[in-house]
Amino acid sequence: MVDPILSVEGLNKRFGGLAATDNVSLSVPPGTLHAIIGPNGAGKTTLIAQLMGALRPDSGRIVFQGEDVTALATPARVRLGMARSYQVTSLCPDFSVLENVLLASQLRDGGWLSFWRPAIAYPRARSRAMEELSKVGLADRSDRLAGELSHGEQRQLEVAMALASDPVLMLLDEPLAGLGRDEADGMVSLLHSLKGHVTMLLIEHDMEAVFALADCVSVLSFGRIIASGTVNDIRKDPNVRDAYLGTEGDAHA
Repeated sequence: MVDPILSVEGLNKRFGGLAATDNVSLSVPPGTLHAIIGPNGAGKTTLIAQLMGALRPDSGRIVFQGEDVTALATPARVRLGMARSYQVTSLCPDFSVLENVLLASQLRDGGWLSFWRPAIAYPRARSRAMEELSKVGLADRSDRLAGELSHGEQRQLEVAMALASDPVLMLLDEPLAGLGRDEADGMVSLLHSLKGHVTMLLIEHDMEAVFALADCVSVLSFGRIIASGTVNDIRKDPNVRDAYLGTEGDAHA
């Protein structure tokens, strides 16, 4: 049996009387896409913040590639191969598309570029950044300011920035948020093309996208995982239908 890329064991985080994560455990095998779904306030973004090191759990363990990373800060996790996209677009709008990707690549490499020399002046770094932009369909936008891109293109750029750190695991926090149907379909196609090349943990409200992409789905409700399994398992689970799908529909969360 293949060891998981990510293993979460009994993760707990409370804010006063609120259990944001309540004894959360999950396992993500390499090369798979594991989706986390649940209503607003279920604890999904809090979970990602703990996985990425932005928030310290009260108890439990996070094991990444066989190493206990529970106490590690975010930069250390990035260097080990984690990358994250955010629910709210997080770009440098006054930098070019290419410069945004170059900056992201430096996070994994620990500042290998000279402080005094523009990153864009490094041919190897520029070539690598252009490769990531090609993967997301933005190579022809490389010289545009990030702030001039459409919302959908900015979401694509965030994926390219995550890829630029050469991740083993990508944590994607609602990459379809705010996208129209055509843009959402394009993002689904992009993520599908990455399956098998990089392991992904996806938080997403668009159930159509989740069911099209996920190898495994875990359902959060009030900070606790109430079900985990294949798409068919989740569709048929009565607890999921009562807590989530039945109240908010099959296409949205």
